[in-house]
Amino acid sequence: MNSIHAISPIDGRYTNATKDLSPYFSEFGLIHYRVKVEIEYFIAICELPLPQLAKINKKEFENLRLIYENFSESDALKIKDIEKTTNHDVKAVEYFIKAKFESLGLSEFSEFIHFGLTSQDINNTAIPLSFKDGLEFAIFPKLNDVLYKLEEYSNTWQSISLLARTHGQPASPTSLGKEFRVFAERLKVQFEGLFSMKNSAKFGGATGNFNAHFIAFPDVNWFDFANKFVANLGLSRSKHTTQIEHYDNLAAQFDALKRINTILIDLNRDIWQYISLGYFKQKIKKGEIGSSAMPHKVNPIDFENSEGNLGIANAILEHLSAKLPISRLQRDLTDSTVLRNIGVPLAHQLIALKSILKGLDKLELNEVAIKQDLDENWAVVAEAIQTVLRREGFPKPYEALLDLTRKNEKITQKAIVNFIDNLDIGAKIKFELKQITPFNYVGRIED
Repeated sequence: MNSIHAISPIDGRYTNATKDLSPYFSEFGLIHYRVKVEIEYFIAICELPLPQLAKINKKEFENLRLIYENFSESDALKIKDIEKTTNHDVKAVEYFIKAKFESLGLSEFSEFIHFGLTSQDINNTAIPLSFKDGLEFAIFPKLNDVLYKLEEYSNTWQSISLLARTHGQPASPTSLGKEFRVFAERLKVQFEGLFSMKNSAKFGGATGNFNAHFIAFPDVNWFDFANKFVANLGLSRSKHTTQIEHYDNLAAQFDALKRINTILIDLNRDIWQYISLGYFKQKIKKGEIGSSAMPHKVNPIDFENSEGNLGIANAILEHLSAKLPISRLQRDLTDSTVLRNIGVPLAHQLIALKSILKGLDKLELNEVAIKQDLDENWAVVAEAIQTVLRREGFPKPYEALLDLTRKNEKITQKAIVNFIDNLDIGAKIKFELKQITPFNYVGRIED
């Protein structure tokens, strides 16, 4: 299908931006990971070994792994064809692997494919594994790129004084670099929390108690086996479950991604405002048009695009984190269709990250506008002056500055100097106060 016919823009308009997620969250990706889990499970019970599998040649394991390592679109389509008959997606995978066993001359062992398992042992291992890989190889690199760019700007612009705005009103000056560092620090904290979370899998048979396993082989410690098997895949096994994973850790990861996205929305809006104030210009790419009607416009579309996509991502992540941990008794099917949408919010997040990076690369500092804004707001040094006066024991300094700054006329450098000259203080303190400007009253930035 041509992408122009896609219903979702992530597979249509933005298909090039989201294609890196396809190996993990597409139908092909899900089938591929199911095949991998089934093959690795079979190899694991051979290595126990179960008595009936003791004679299998371990050299065959390499050939078995090639089934998923060389997994192709053609293989996935074969499984989809089998599913048309079985009307069961995981059973179709089992039959596909059995056919592969036959071609490898291993038919006598084929009944141990999917031995003792239920579909959710495969799904609830394949999906967290694909989610883990999707984050690691597609999302995290872009998040790190954004963090790196913010840290780069925070260092480059550390000495650029900037008029702060609290409640939208001029406030004590800050450093442009420090304001970028705020976002870098916030993201770092959330990254650390997300990285520390477990990728949990359910692996315990039909209702989580290894019923079939223990009835067939009561002397095997299936708990230890499952713990080791899941750990070898890079996951953590949830030990007490129903038929399905309870998804609590997955929900926590969704919530962590939401917090990261919320910080990025905040970043987008601040940069959008700085562009609106003229603090940043945007590099123009030859041939691009900002407005269909107004030729002069260069709109901050990358940050707007990012904000919109992050909003959609968070809306879906909110549903995923609220819904998935809830299942009637030992299981209902509501998680199944919901799980198939895990890639959707990540796709919107990936689009957003790429848009932020594109926007950040376009930024050009407009120091003239920044300095002009500072020069037009000398009232912001009032805090500094009244604080020094407090130090010197001057009576009611706050009230004195309040009278000055609440007058209707504009507070200029001249007005501030005149105010200082009329204070009943020593010449040394007056000199100290006159050195304070909107350009140097920025405090210090903590390393």
